[in-house]
Amino acid sequence: MKPITVLLADDHKIVRQAVRHMLELEPDLQVVGEAENGLEAIALAKKLRPDVVLMDIAMPQLSGVEAVRRLLRTVPSTKVIMLSAHDDDAYVKSTAKAGAVGFLLKQTFAREVCRAIREGQKGHTVFSPAITKRLAVLHPKPLARARVGRNKTAGLTMRELEVLQKIADGRTNQRLADELGIGLKTAEKHRSNIMQKLDLHETAGLTRYAISAGIIKSSVRLTIV
Repeated sequence: MKPITVLLADDHKIVRQAVRHMLELEPDLQVVGEAENGLEAIALAKKLRPDVVLMDIAMPQLSGVEAVRRLLRTVPSTKVIMLSAHDDDAYVKSTAKAGAVGFLLKQTFAREVCRAIREGQKGHTVFSPAITKRLAVLHPKPLARARVGRNKTAGLTMRELEVLQKIADGRTNQRLADELGIGLKTAEKHRSNIMQKLDLHETAGLTRYAISAGIIKSSVRLTIV
């Protein structure tokens, strides 16, 4: 039987190595490539045509959410499962809307990750047990119709979350515009809207907020059993 091919996308090499080692123990799963940012993930997916991509949500150059959108436009047959240290409801909903079939926490046991890959490859929706339980309590309606509270993301749109990630990573307005394919005035407007919504008026404050909200990383954990 042909193995399920998997592409790993995470900016932390140690995480990619741990997941690769875990998957290599499974005869029906095969890691065919590794990417350290969103743009590389898209390029490798186009080249390798993996069955499944395990993708982090907070990566340099291109956020996981936007990477999912672009990747699935390029390789629509590939299934994307998010593997993240952050479980904010807004992330779960936004990645599902972008086309991801699942969302796993990096604390997920190895057997659950492997099961999710097998189920996700079939097109089934897969979530970490903790997320499934919380969504069932907080959002009894199906995920696609759930109303996500204004919690850690303070009502920011997904585009504003992406811009905030890039601001926190040190992007200037011009570089924001270049990377997102938007005009300079639009980039400046996004920055202004974010500052008004968060009531933060300097880059340092935005960076601290992004770290505390899990929009950019300060640390990662992965449980392998």
